[in-house]
Amino acid sequence: MKRREVLKKAGVGAVGLGAAGLALKPRKASAKKVYHWKMVTTWPPHFPVLGESADLIAKWVEEMSGGRLKITVYGGGELVPPLGVFDAVSSGTVEMGHGAAYYWAGKHPATQFFAAVPFGLNAQGMNAWIISGGGQQLWDELYAKFNLKAWPAGNTGVQMGGWFNKEIKTIDDLKGLKMRIPGLGGKVLAKAGGNAVLVAGGEIYTNLDRGVIDATEWVGPYHDYKMGFYKAAKFYYYPGWHEPGTTLECMVNKKKFEALPKDLQAIIVAACARSNMWSLCEFEAKNESYLQILVDKHHVKLRKFPDPVLAQLKKYTVEVLDDLKKKDPYTKKVCEAYEAFKVQYGKWNEISEESYARLKYL
Repeated sequence: MKRREVLKKAGVGAVGLGAAGLALKPRKASAKKVYHWKMVTTWPPHFPVLGESADLIAKWVEEMSGGRLKITVYGGGELVPPLGVFDAVSSGTVEMGHGAAYYWAGKHPATQFFAAVPFGLNAQGMNAWIISGGGQQLWDELYAKFNLKAWPAGNTGVQMGGWFNKEIKTIDDLKGLKMRIPGLGGKVLAKAGGNAVLVAGGEIYTNLDRGVIDATEWVGPYHDYKMGFYKAAKFYYYPGWHEPGTTLECMVNKKKFEALPKDLQAIIVAACARSNMWSLCEFEAKNESYLQILVDKHHVKLRKFPDPVLAQLKKYTVEVLDDLKKKDPYTKKVCEAYEAFKVQYGKWNEISEESYARLKYL
């Protein structure tokens, strides 16, 4: 009897352990959720470098996520107007946007510092400020007011000064000039007596060709050649005092971003960082060869802005920044942080990059 009792109990225990074992067995993994997002841009569809950057971010995100996050990219005007990107992403109409922060100066003047400042930081300096110098934290703080988050997703490098239908010999030649120029550069032009006009990239050539504007800035030789500006204006000026290193942005709706799994959030950030490097390299690798095509084949008249003109524009820039700091407390905070970093960066740059650049004259 005792033996039977022991065996019986042992059997019950075995059954119990077997059930526990079944319960602890991992269940068959369910299919991962697939997210479908939309990205709108300020650029025409598949625009060289700028629009391509948005396309590549979508491609890289899908690849890195194993197809769990699929992003459909829409060029400017396909889903929302080119300059309607900020509102569309902020409201949650779409999840992502691609453009440049100075286009949103009407939303908040501080946005401009995360794109370009006249006589300010170059591409290397902008990356240093945003990524490691406190700029990203300020950007996050500002965009959170609009339910947005953004990261650097490209840079043009030092731009050209623009295309003009007449020579610029003195500062007075800018008076009355109608020029397509966004951001703080447009405000500096206004100080010089010019008229700053903001139009989307896809509309610039037509406006220049028809005389709606007298001049335009854009990016640099590679992209300007693709835009065909040499057909509408022959004077091509440098340097790009107004945009010495313009940062492009990829923005997301903050609530929708935070609702994503952490790994997908990290993938988006990584794709933006990759695009940031790729875009700058594209411009730097191609600008010189296309400048030679413009000059040698299309007989574009390359000109440097006279030093007195640049000196006066720099004075006007100081006035513009001072005006901004007086009008808005948060803009003052961002501007002062930017200026402090510029001084710090400039001291090191003089010892490093500038000193090295001067070696060519030895």
